[in-house]
Amino acid sequence: MGIYIGFGLITAIYTGYLLKIYSGIAKLPVFVSKKTTPTTGFSIVIPIRNEAKNLPALLQSIAKLNYPPEHFEVIIIDDFSEDQSERIYLNWRLSHSQFDTTYLENVRRTGSPKKDAISRALPILKHSWVITTDGDCILPQNWLQTYHDFIQETKCAMVAGPVILKTKNNWFHDFQQFETLALQGTTIGSFGNNQGFMCNGANFAYTTSFFHELGGFDGLNQYAGGDDVLLLQKALKQQPQKVGYLKSSDAIVKTRPIDDAFAVIQQRIRWAAKSTGYSINYAKMLAVVVLLMNLSWVTAVILAFNQQLQWSIIWGMWAVKYAVDFAVMYRTNAFLRHGKFFLPLASSVIYPFFSSVTGICALFGGFQWKGRTFQR
Repeated sequence: MGIYIGFGLITAIYTGYLLKIYSGIAKLPVFVSKKTTPTTGFSIVIPIRNEAKNLPALLQSIAKLNYPPEHFEVIIIDDFSEDQSERIYLNWRLSHSQFDTTYLENVRRTGSPKKDAISRALPILKHSWVITTDGDCILPQNWLQTYHDFIQETKCAMVAGPVILKTKNNWFHDFQQFETLALQGTTIGSFGNNQGFMCNGANFAYTTSFFHELGGFDGLNQYAGGDDVLLLQKALKQQPQKVGYLKSSDAIVKTRPIDDAFAVIQQRIRWAAKSTGYSINYAKMLAVVVLLMNLSWVTAVILAFNQQLQWSIIWGMWAVKYAVDFAVMYRTNAFLRHGKFFLPLASSVIYPFFSSVTGICALFGGFQWKGRTFQR
């Protein structure tokens, strides 16, 4: 009887958290850009490593930005790429001399390549706002214009923006989209409930003065990741009134899914490892609840196979979890993908196993990323 009560309690708590996130997504208003005269200066900082395959699409999207070139610069920090990334940039630079761009080699000082890359760029920035993205992203045309209007209206000093996968029509990409929608829904919903704690470095901006006011990455360098989430939480702990979320379809950055299963697992371990550095109690509790929910379902399946638990309990837990997960993703999908059809039945069955493995590995081990091994 005790195990039934335990599973039921965890499922109930998980459902409560997810329903609150679901309501928070609707609470956060969609921002409508007024297309005011651009005055805000942006320094687009892009840490890369071995992005030759993806860099042409990113550079092409930069060239199409609907923002005066004199009001932004592009700084690419190359973390010792072993491919043709620099040559691709140089070829693009020859035909796009109207843009202010810089290509630098990273200087490694800590165990966090991205933090080192951003720190490398900061002393040479020409504009007051840092806006970060990744080498495998595609930027929307009105990206900077929308950020400018949001900043002018809200007076924020740090802004998180939405990210979605640009997928092909295959199940493995849809599986990654499943998780992306869940994460983005959690991000938007938590901000809607005034409990923000998450963001994505592929679409993240802050003023250099606010960065230094927070103490930069001091206290965060022991984590291999966290140039985005941990910095955001640091800001929310100190000055939450200066942090906002830009909920606008004109600000959605698209990133590419990964085609290699092992690389996906390593990426998710890297993401999950950030949770060990969370400084916001709500974030810690949610991370624990999500991990417990997934572990509970996996445990229940194992018990059912050993005939120690009825299968009706298993599918009852799954039905409740799927209902609240899908509710969050449905509302998120309506914003990020304009309601494009998405019914992740197979992914919802497999995901608890995947999440349990990556969560446990993040707690007790390191991970590999782009040919290197990191400790959490």
